[in-house]
Amino acid sequence: MLNPNLDDIQLTQEEYERFSRHLILPEIGLEGQKRLKAASVLCVGTGGLGSPLLLYLAAAGVGRIGIVDFDVVDYSNLQRQVIHGTSWVGKPKIESAKNRILEINPNCQVDLYETNLSSANALDILRPYDIVVDGTDNFPTRYLVNDACVLLDKPNVYGSIFRFEGQATVFNYEGGPNYRDLYPEPPPPGMVPSCAEGGVLGILPGIIGVIQATETVKIIIGQGRTLSGRLLLYNALEMTFRELKLRPNPVRPVIETLIDYEQFCGIPQAKAAEAQAQADIPEMTVHDLKELIDSGKQDFVLLDVRNPHEYEIAKIPGSVLVPLSEIESGAGIDRVKAAMNGGRLVVHCKSGMRSAKALGLLKEAGIEGTNLKGGILAWSKEVDPAVPQY
Repeated sequence: MLNPNLDDIQLTQEEYERFSRHLILPEIGLEGQKRLKAASVLCVGTGGLGSPLLLYLAAAGVGRIGIVDFDVVDYSNLQRQVIHGTSWVGKPKIESAKNRILEINPNCQVDLYETNLSSANALDILRPYDIVVDGTDNFPTRYLVNDACVLLDKPNVYGSIFRFEGQATVFNYEGGPNYRDLYPEPPPPGMVPSCAEGGVLGILPGIIGVIQATETVKIIIGQGRTLSGRLLLYNALEMTFRELKLRPNPVRPVIETLIDYEQFCGIPQAKAAEAQAQADIPEMTVHDLKELIDSGKQDFVLLDVRNPHEYEIAKIPGSVLVPLSEIESGAGIDRVKAAMNGGRLVVHCKSGMRSAKALGLLKEAGIEGTNLKGGILAWSKEVDPAVPQY
C-alpha cells in the first residue's frame, strides 16, 4: 500500500462530479480518490495492453501517468490498440495516447518518453513513479522492467497475451515474487512467436489490460487482495480463468545491476546464426520471380510455407501450399519432392523468415531451393498491389 501525504491533495468541484461513483464507494471514498490523484504510474508500451489500462487509469483519476514507447500507429494496431484512432496512423503512439488520455481526464499529468527503454535509461525513467505497469511484448524488455523494479523496490503489474490466451499478476509487491521467479531463464529466441507472427484476438488485450488497471488501482487505494503470488490465466475461447500459485525462489540470484538483456535472451547470437544460415541460402527478388513466371517456363515450383488460413487471405498465383509445420515434422518432405518433380524450387512465406527456415530444413533432407526475398508482402508492394497485405 502506498502512503502519500494527502494533506495538500484537494479535489475540484469538477472532480467531485467526475468521480462521484468512486466517492460513494466505502472502499474508495474521498481518501481513496485523493490517493489516486496523488499517485504516479508508468506504463511501458502503448500497444494492446497499454491501450485499455491507460484509458482506465486516466478515467479512474490517476494524477500522473508516464508512457514509454517509440513506435508509430499502424493500421494493423487498430484491431486491438483501442487508445489509437485511424487519424493517428503514422504518428507517434505516445502522442496519440496522450491526446486520448487528456480527452478522458484533462486533469491528468502525462509524461512522454519517446525512447527505447534500455539498461542505460530504465532506472532514471522508472524512479519517479510509484507503480510500473508492463505492457511490453518481448522478453528482453520484460526482464529489464522486472530487474529495474526490483532495484528500485517498485510494484510491477504484469500482463501478457498470445492468440486467445492471456496472463496477469503483480510482481515485486510486499515481498512477493518477481518475474524471474516465474521465468528464471528466457526461452530460446524464436520459440515463442510474437503476436505479429501468431496473431491475437483483438478483444483479449482488453481483458488483460483492464485486469492490470484493476490491480494498479487496488495497490494505490490499498484495498482488496492483489494478484501478488498468483498468476491468473485466461482462455478466451473457453471463457475460463485459472490460477497458479507463485512463490519467491529462495535460491534465485540476487539482482544487483541492470545487464545487457538482448545478450541475456540470446538475441544477438540468434541473429548471427540466422544471418549465417540465410547467407548460405540463395535468394531472388519478387521482380526475378515475376520475370520467371512471365517467361512461361514450367521447370520450377513456387512453394508457400505459410499456414492454410494465411493462404486463404492472399496467395501468389500458381503457388503450392506446404505449411512450415509439416516440413518441420517431416510429413511435408515427400509433398515437396512430389511438387518439384525434378524441377527448381522457389520458397516464400509472408516476409521471408519462415521460408528461409523451411529451406534450411529441406537442405538437411537433400533438397536445394531459393528463397523469395521479402515474401508475399514484397510481392504485393512491388509487383501486384491487388494481393492483400496483412
